[in-house]
Amino acid sequence: MAAERKSVLLRMDPAVHEALARWAADELRSVNAQIEVLLRQALRQAGRMPERAGPPARRGRPPAA
Repeated sequence: MAAERKSVLLRMDPAVHEALARWAADELRSVNAQIEVLLRQALRQAGRMPERAGPPARRGRPPAA
């Protein structure tokens, strides 16, 4: 059973959001997925990625129930 995803409100400069949205589009990701990828990279590089962290969310549509 997969862990429930946590929702977070994030405020950012509109220019930063626009740049992030372009970057996400270049990599065929949503802005949300791009933020998670970047945060996971930063946590790994800083040696702070928790061992209990699950895998990134699966890309694409969820499977039919």
